[in-house]
Amino acid sequence: MSGNGCCAEGASCSTSAHELRREVRLTAACGLLGLFAFFLSRSSLPPQAGIAFYALAIGLGLRPIAAKGFSALRQRRLDINFLMSLAVVGAAAIGEWLEATSIVFLFLLAELLESLSLGKARNAIQSLVELAPHRALVRKNGGEILLPVEEVAPGDRIIVKPAERIALDGIVREGISTVNQSPITGESMPVEKHPGDPVYAGTINQEGALEVEVTAPARETVLARVIRMVEEAQLRKPSAQKFVDRFAHYYTPAVVVAAVLIATLPPLLTGAPFSSWFYRALVLLVISCPCALVISTPVTILSGLAGAARRGVLIKGGNFLEAIGSIQVIAFDKTGTLTLGQPRVSRVLPLNSHSPAQVLQIAASLGARSEHHLAGSVVSHAVKEGIPLLSAEQIQAIPGRGLQGQVENGSFFMGNHRFLEEKGQCNPDLEKILQISERRGETAVFLGNQDQVMGMITFVDTPRPEARTALHQIKDCGLEVVMLTGDNRGAAEAMASQLGIDRVYHELLPENKVQVVQKLTAGGKKVAMVGDGINDAPALGASAVGIAMGGAGTHAALETADIVLMGDDLSQLPLTIRTGRRAVNIIKTNIALALLIKAVFLFLAIPGLASLWMALAADMGGSLLVTANGLRLLRTRT
Repeated sequence: MSGNGCCAEGASCSTSAHELRREVRLTAACGLLGLFAFFLSRSSLPPQAGIAFYALAIGLGLRPIAAKGFSALRQRRLDINFLMSLAVVGAAAIGEWLEATSIVFLFLLAELLESLSLGKARNAIQSLVELAPHRALVRKNGGEILLPVEEVAPGDRIIVKPAERIALDGIVREGISTVNQSPITGESMPVEKHPGDPVYAGTINQEGALEVEVTAPARETVLARVIRMVEEAQLRKPSAQKFVDRFAHYYTPAVVVAAVLIATLPPLLTGAPFSSWFYRALVLLVISCPCALVISTPVTILSGLAGAARRGVLIKGGNFLEAIGSIQVIAFDKTGTLTLGQPRVSRVLPLNSHSPAQVLQIAASLGARSEHHLAGSVVSHAVKEGIPLLSAEQIQAIPGRGLQGQVENGSFFMGNHRFLEEKGQCNPDLEKILQISERRGETAVFLGNQDQVMGMITFVDTPRPEARTALHQIKDCGLEVVMLTGDNRGAAEAMASQLGIDRVYHELLPENKVQVVQKLTAGGKKVAMVGDGINDAPALGASAVGIAMGGAGTHAALETADIVLMGDDLSQLPLTIRTGRRAVNIIKTNIALALLIKAVFLFLAIPGLASLWMALAADMGGSLLVTANGLRLLRTRT
């Protein structure tokens, strides 16, 4: 209900504090007037005295209800407010003043209680808004000045004292401290921050003072973007909500027609008393109000989105919350998703009379102009070994293969086995070396020029500490787990063996990952894809649900995926799957409860076995029951 007639058909389920106070005053006034009228009607005063106060209570309480009902009527819609207005006017017309007043009062009371209940879910989202301070202590002109965050620009430096919340996203420039990032990422333990480390608005500085260089304006912080996306997510309806909206669209007019037929046909055809059948029609109108049905899905979705956001999981719509609860297969990218994404050089193997230092120097010189994670590892290893880099130019990245370019006027390439074969430089001896490397679980790249292969560099990556446990929990949910990677078969299978993954697709280009997801989907299964949100964007888009890791660190992850694990933590994934499943089960239960209550009392109403009191109790009780059931998703237990 929530002030909008059960939030019906796309209406917003939001009630401001001012509106809530007005609802309280209106409900209290209607109830007190009705109570006073009841005592007057039982006194020795003329009946008209009680009727006058009943009419006053009805007029006061019915006015906003009728206004909404006739507003919907002008838009050629019949909603819950119109049904209630008809029932109240009808009850008053046949002299049932107490019941007419009770309908108004209990309808207002149900709206008020529902607003208070839904407030718990809305407050969970509102609490995100209140995480970041509204002002920041800015260092300017050799001094410190307290400014509204809207006036702080990127490049400014802010001072964050111990126990204060960080006001804006930025990079630590001075100071060392630990920061509680749980409001954004859901991490349970504080994270140590040193100069050069990123920090986020809304997180809590715990120990030392920090000087932070601001990197984003207030409206573009990670927290601000999350809040916008959570608000937008409420507008994306799941299939269950679409079904309810379609049902209500046809259901309400059908109820009005049925009530008119019940009130008129029996008296006309059988000569039965009109008042008796008119009363039954009123009972039908009250019990048919689809409050519980219409509110059953929005309250559950809102609670699920808010509960997930508080745990550091951004779900971009009710449709994705519903979808994650019904997936059957979950596909993982390997590097940066199942592993830490920080491969280290394990061996430098020179070939054809070249030295290890020469191979490493040319490979690092090529890699210094690349953003690929393996190239970065080569550069880091060269720096660690004290090998100087040479000038490189005309560097060209070949997606899924490697890179090539000029180093000190010579042409070189660095890439995987596929690239080596395309260059026509693979031979049986290199195949044997590669097989040995793969059996060791290493990823290998080759360095060569136009005449020969100069050497091979191998890498090993480390699985995330939480990966095996998280995958085990996902399997316990009954899901099939597969891994998609561009790595060679040996490295892929070695990592899969460590993590307990049964199906592995290896040596995949980005377009091949899309094809695998499409193949899995074509088998009739709903597939979720988990990746880094950048390199895996095509596969994320091809899946039923795209899940990105580490949204707090990359804006790209926030933009590309349907669900974002803000804390870069795989243990959040099984919790999210269980949340989705609970949401789907609660929605189904709520819809079934709402329809069952309506069906029982509809069958009682037509033969005259139900009264207006019973109809009111069933309508209000059903609405509050499904609301309380949906709010269970706010609990952290999943």
